[in-house]
Amino acid sequence: MCDEARYEAVSSRDARFDGEFFFAVRTTGIYCRPSCPAVTPKRVNVRFFPSAAAAQAAGFRACRRCRPDAVPGSAEWNVRADLVGRAMRFIGDGVVDREGVGGLARRLGYSARQVQRQLTAELGAGPVALARARRAHTARVLLQTTELPVTELAFAAGFASIRQFNDTMREIYAGTPSELRAAAVRGTARSAAGGIPVRLAYRGPCAEAEMFDFLQVRAVPGVEEMRGPRGGRTYRRTLRLDYGTGTAEVDECGGARSRRISPAGLVCPADRGADGGWLECRLRLTDLRDLATAVQRLRRLFDLDADPYAVAERLGADPLLGPLVAERPGLRSPGAVDPEELAVRTVLGGPPERAAELVRTYGKPLDAPDGGLTHLFPGPTELTGADVAAPVRALCAALAAGEIVLDAGADRNVAERALAALPGAGPRAAAYIRMRGMGDPDVWAGFGAAGVADAWRPWGAYALHHLWRAGLRAEGEIPGAGEAAA
Repeated sequence: MCDEARYEAVSSRDARFDGEFFFAVRTTGIYCRPSCPAVTPKRVNVRFFPSAAAAQAAGFRACRRCRPDAVPGSAEWNVRADLVGRAMRFIGDGVVDREGVGGLARRLGYSARQVQRQLTAELGAGPVALARARRAHTARVLLQTTELPVTELAFAAGFASIRQFNDTMREIYAGTPSELRAAAVRGTARSAAGGIPVRLAYRGPCAEAEMFDFLQVRAVPGVEEMRGPRGGRTYRRTLRLDYGTGTAEVDECGGARSRRISPAGLVCPADRGADGGWLECRLRLTDLRDLATAVQRLRRLFDLDADPYAVAERLGADPLLGPLVAERPGLRSPGAVDPEELAVRTVLGGPPERAAELVRTYGKPLDAPDGGLTHLFPGPTELTGADVAAPVRALCAALAAGEIVLDAGADRNVAERALAALPGAGPRAAAYIRMRGMGDPDVWAGFGAAGVADAWRPWGAYALHHLWRAGLRAEGEIPGAGEAAA
């Protein structure tokens, strides 16, 4: 988009572009999302930025009305396989906070200078500034949704010192941490032990029922469970994170401020639709430093950074897929919170109960069961020498040795080739792991009909989900498809 087109989007408060770009107003010193409900500023006073971090680096503070730091991420980072796309996925997963810029560069296979130059050229901010914006958002969420002491909260958000924390919050939000906490809606704050409430925002329509259906039939007892009737379900699961462990709850139709009953008899929000909405989430973590990473992994699980407008434009023009897209607007391509877990489940095969047996035997029990959640899914090192099928042992040995890397920003082509070469896996299972475990929306290779699928790029994964939902393609075609079978 050119700047004039961006200004038109701002003038029309077009929520389709929230997270795709940001605009700032020179006269107020504030930056906003395109759909901000405030009066549209004059064009001469507006500047555009590709990222919130770039706007912050230019000296603008976040709008308190539209909260631009809370928008869905750009779908571009899921599609792109280049240095910038991979770097953004790594930064979102917290690599810079945990390992620094040097660790990010090593994972990418480039020098720190190259990474800095590429990110600054495209996003107007380097990895440190992008990670800083992420920390500030995490801190604001903790300030306004928990009663944690400010000192403890600052380090939980990833800041190195209280002074750095205070300076950053004043610069980005034009207020002290105490002022930001006081501005929260009275009664929403709670202790961290009671769960941290988080809204997982998404753009455009979202086929929540289909997404929860997909997760429900694949839920592994002990690690996952689904509660409630269709239309008002809660998905729950355990999380293995970098500093500790946790559990997550995500509600279907959870972001409604008002509700209505649809003709199908489902309880649905009346105020969400084409312009987007959110899923209500609650997190319980043993170490609050994992908050931002846990949120990002749940966003990948529910595919909340997707661009349903771009998907519908591309797939809706296809004679076969057009009616399916119209029937299920906003159909997502669910990912995974743990790519290694997804890979093991796929290669293991069989129904979810087969994976549940693996969990009971080798998974780490929670300190205290939480409803149907009792264990963490076993990691590769715990399964390498276990009494499991040879293909699973081979996969886990390769993962534990670093021969196969499935991290958020790992090279997808390299990982898929290595997975396909494993005994008992094959190209279709490798493609499925790439699609869900690595969040690639452009997966079709391995499922046949490549010539037809070229017309659906880069949204082959969404085409596949539409075909699965319509019964035009059997999910059980994937070898080891107990993980994939409906």
